Amino acid sequence: MSVVYANQAIQSVLNSEQGFCKFLSANDTGATGGHQSGILISKSAVTMLFTTQQLKQESIPKRFVKIRWQDDLITESGFTYYESKNELRITRFGRGFPFLKPEQTGSLFVFTRQSEEDYNGYFLDTEEEIEEFLNTFGISPTETNCLIDTEKVRPETQERLAIQDFISNLDVDFPTSDVMSAAARTIEEKVYNHIGHIITNPDEKLISWTNMEYTLFRALEYARYGELITKGFQSVDEFVKIANAVLNRRKSRAGKSLEHHLAAIFDGNEIKYTSQATTEGNKKPDFIFPSQEAYHDYHFSTDRLVSLAAKTTCKDRWRQVLNEADRLRDKPKYLCTLQQGISGAQMDEMQAENVILVVPMPYIATYPKDRRDRIWTISRFVQYVKIVEGI
Repeated sequence: MSVVYANQAIQSVLNSEQGFCKFLSANDTGATGGHQSGILISKSAVTMLFTTQQLKQESIPKRFVKIRWQDDLITESGFTYYESKNELRITRFGRGFPFLKPEQTGSLFVFTRQSEEDYNGYFLDTEEEIEEFLNTFGISPTETNCLIDTEKVRPETQERLAIQDFISNLDVDFPTSDVMSAAARTIEEKVYNHIGHIITNPDEKLISWTNMEYTLFRALEYARYGELITKGFQSVDEFVKIANAVLNRRKSRAGKSLEHHLAAIFDGNEIKYTSQATTEGNKKPDFIFPSQEAYHDYHFSTDRLVSLAAKTTCKDRWRQVLNEADRLRDKPKYLCTLQQGISGAQMDEMQAENVILVVPMPYIATYPKDRRDRIWTISRFVQYVKIVEGI
């Protein structure tokens, strides 16, 4: 059974200024046969409907707002506060309003404030939808009819919802690698709110973004291919075609992902650089600091130039970085990698070629213990470039 409306309601609460939920009573839906006077709202949610100033008006406080129902129908509805009855009500749904019917008694009503004049409303009818919503916010059925505390939402739940929201709003099967990487960073920051780590702990930031992008990519793969894999393939050729498409996309994404996240770290630290700069011939190091123009200016001292290669794995490909920048042939060649451990012999070869590995701090423990002091953390590299650039 679908939980589409539940997910929409959850997202609306998370993106709102305030959210409220309650089970519809027989009086709300007209099941009692009495005069329908609107949906009764707990006074605990008064700040969601009225400002203190609006409540002080001499007549019965009323105001009119735009409400979008089930992400579809829009009404110009009213809020009324009856002080004598100590009641708040939502009224004026318009003729033919399809949601408030006697059979919907017991449905969960979710109401969110997007701005002072714009609200969203949802009606969750099935047990699956209701449980999905209440479980997300850690609300028991007895704790409804009040404002929703979004602080109760577990980070894992927020992460899952943010990923679902990203995928559902895509207008292409697979976005470009830069869009995927940016989405991963946005989701990670929204859920965990560690934006300051770009400066204080870039090693952790790089790992967190990389992990989030991997999770996002796997979810997108499942959304695009899950049903096909479950149903099976018509032929071996069809299987091979899909498998190759999946593998090639994974390889391409992984290679670019590290570059995108490093660029975001450099941007966050206000470091100047050129990505995919052209040096001599058709050589293109992943990053030149401070710029490609500075590299080609022979009056610009090589002591103020730095190059960095980015390779997700480097066990067999590290030698590719040796000749990417002729002006810096006698300078250290920095190589950032997510590789977890290589042999001592290879590290000795790298040292002989003046290659310095740049690795997220937690991964350094996977390298030979007696050679770990040769490895730079992301933080150390960032601080070094800042010094070189005079930041």
